[in-house]
Amino acid sequence: MQVSVTFRKIDASDTLRNYAQEKLYRIRKYVEDPIEAHVVLSVEKFRHIAEVSINANGLRINGQEETGDMYSAIDMVVDKVEAQIKKYREKLKKRKSDGGTKPLVMKMDILAGESFEEDRVPEVIKTKQINAKPMDIDEAVMQMDLANSEFLVFTNARTRNINVIYRRKDGNYGLIEPENR
Repeated sequence: MQVSVTFRKIDASDTLRNYAQEKLYRIRKYVEDPIEAHVVLSVEKFRHIAEVSINANGLRINGQEETGDMYSAIDMVVDKVEAQIKKYREKLKKRKSDGGTKPLVMKMDILAGESFEEDRVPEVIKTKQINAKPMDIDEAVMQMDLANSEFLVFTNARTRNINVIYRRKDGNYGLIEPENR
């Protein structure tokens, strides 16, 4: 487990760093390696803020708490993140297993977002490989909410096709499915 601790508007303290790392090691029993955790500890006037971002084998969880004491803020945010992971794992247990289908890996190309002029051809400026895990649509919505992202590419466990679920401006969700021909 890799834990990085960043201090903002507060003196860096090995005691606080070790306390945060020690508390985050509790989540190792719930998620598989590799786990990356980023902790940001900051002070704004009288508020002590602890933010945690965890990326564990494709699962992303974020949490933030603020109190009058940094140690209690760390305790509260770790409890919050641990509860989110437990909730996610319980929902996964309730779902039927798919029989061992392996997730597909696909490339996603992002085109340059600059203005498209007549003499200018758009070019691919970034390529990212994503792991399209097999899951149900309900699970994909839950995973997208936990990751706090705008869209999610996944393999539909029922149809075994690549799908994209996205958050609409009205707060609902949209689903893009390939057309079977």
